[in-house]
Amino acid sequence: MASSFLERATSSSKVQLAATAIASGAVVAGAILGYQRLQREERIHQLKDSIPSLIDEGEALRRLNSFGGASKEDREDLRNELLARRAQAGDYDDELILEQLARNRVFLTPEGLDKLRNAFVIVVGCGGVGSHCTAALARSGVSKIRLIDFDQVTLSSLNRHAVATLADVGSPKVYCLQRRLLAITPWVHFDLRQEKYWDKAAGRLLEPWKGNGQNPDYIVDAIDNIDTKVSLLKYCHDHNLPVISSMGAGCKSDPTRIIVGDIGTSTDDGLSRATRRRLKLLGVTKGIPTIYSTEKTGEGKAELLPLPEDEFQKGKVGDLGVLPDFRVRILPVLGTMPAVFGYTAANHVILSITGYPHDYLPAKGREKMYEGLLAAVQGGEEKVLRHMTGGDPSITLGLKVPITAADTAFLVEEIFKGRSAITGLTTRLTLIRWRKPTSSILIKIGEGSDEQKSSNIKLSDLVCMTKEEAVRHDKEVLRGDKQPEDVYDSATVEKVEALLRDTAEYEKYRPS
Repeated sequence: MASSFLERATSSSKVQLAATAIASGAVVAGAILGYQRLQREERIHQLKDSIPSLIDEGEALRRLNSFGGASKEDREDLRNELLARRAQAGDYDDELILEQLARNRVFLTPEGLDKLRNAFVIVVGCGGVGSHCTAALARSGVSKIRLIDFDQVTLSSLNRHAVATLADVGSPKVYCLQRRLLAITPWVHFDLRQEKYWDKAAGRLLEPWKGNGQNPDYIVDAIDNIDTKVSLLKYCHDHNLPVISSMGAGCKSDPTRIIVGDIGTSTDDGLSRATRRRLKLLGVTKGIPTIYSTEKTGEGKAELLPLPEDEFQKGKVGDLGVLPDFRVRILPVLGTMPAVFGYTAANHVILSITGYPHDYLPAKGREKMYEGLLAAVQGGEEKVLRHMTGGDPSITLGLKVPITAADTAFLVEEIFKGRSAITGLTTRLTLIRWRKPTSSILIKIGEGSDEQKSSNIKLSDLVCMTKEEAVRHDKEVLRGDKQPEDVYDSATVEKVEALLRDTAEYEKYRPS
C-alpha cells in the first residue's frame, strides 16, 4: 500500500511541480541570505581596511594619501589639490583672496584682517565642535592652521561634522577637514597631526610653526576627554599660550544658554565642573575662557547612559572601535549644538587676534546678582535661626548655607523665570523661605574650635519675591503665626507649590 501510494504521488505532475518549487525556493533563499552575509562581511572588511593602523605608523603612512584612506581622489580633489599647491606657493591673485574676505575686511578693518591672515591657530579635536571652528577660521582668513586629532570620520558623526560627507567615512578627521576646506580656501596652510593629544607630546604638538618659528596665536580646546582636556589647559596656562576651551555640547538643546566666561564661573555644565575641579587641584583657578551651557538636566531631556545590555548581546560592540578600551557609551548630541559651540570658539579667537572689542559684560553682571541673592539667603537663614532661638546673636556666628551662586541662578532664571512668584514683577528680586520651619534648622558638627554650623535649607524651600514682598512675608509667615494660605490667594499658593515641586525634581540631579 505504501509503495503504491508513493508511486502514485511521484507520478502526479502536481506533486512533482510542488516539490520542485519548494526545492528551488530553498536554494534561492539560501543564495540570497548567503550573498547578503558575504556583502556585509565585505563592507566591514573594506571599512576596516580603509582605516589606517594606529599601531604600525609606517603602514599608516603607506596607506594614506594626502586626503586620507577611505575614498580615492576624484578629479575634483586633484584639481583642488593642484590649486592649493599653487596658492600656497604664492601663485594666486591676492585680490581674489581679498574679494573672498571682503565682508570680514570691512568688519575687522584692513589692519585687523591682516592680523588674522598672518595668524597661526591650533585646533585640538576635530569632531563636531572642532570642525565647525576650523571651517569658520579658514573662511575668515586664518592662513596657518594645525589640526590635532587621532580619530576617523564615522557615519554617526555626519550629523554634526562641518564638512564631512559619506565619501569621508573611515578617513582621518584631520585629512577630511583639509580635503574639504582646500576647495574653499586653497591658500590656507594646514599642518596635520593625526594623533591623540597627551601630556608627553605637548611640546611637540604645540610647537611653533615650522615655516617661520611663529608661536601659536591661539589654541582651541575641542576635546571631549577629561584627562587630555585638563592636560592641554594646564600646559597652556603654564606656558602662557592663549587658549579657549569648549565644554560639553552633548545633551544640550538650548542655544540661548551658551555663555563665554572664565573657567572659574562655568558651574552649570558637567564637563566644565569636572574640568574646573581637576584644574584647581593643579593650581589653576581662573584665567581660561570657556564656552559652556547653563542648561539644566531634567525630566524628558537627553542623558548620557551606558550602552543597553541588549546591544552587547548582538555581538562584540568594540570590534570597530577606533582605539582599544575607548568609551562604549552613546552620547546624545543634537547636531546643531556642536556647531554653535564651534562658531562661538572661532568668534572669540577672531576677535582676540584682531583686537576687536569683546567684553562679555552681561555674564559678569549676572554673576554679581547671583552673589547678592546668595547673600540674601544667608541673611534670611540667620534671621530665622535667631528668631527660633530667642534672639541669641551668637548662635549664627559661622553659620553656612548649602547653597551656591549657581543654585540661586538656577532658581531665579530656570524656575521663576526672573519674576516674583507673587506678583510677577521683575525688579529688586530676592529669595526667601516659603514656609516657617517646624523644627530647628541648625546642623552642628564637631565642638569648640572645630565646630561647624550650617543650615538645613534646600532649594525647594525657597521662593522668589521682590524685596518689599519678602519683608511682609518674613514678618507675617516666618516670624509670625500665619501660613502662606492665610496671606495669599489659593491661585498664588498653588502656583508656588507647583514651582517648588519642579525645584525638588531638579534637586535629584544636583551634585552633592
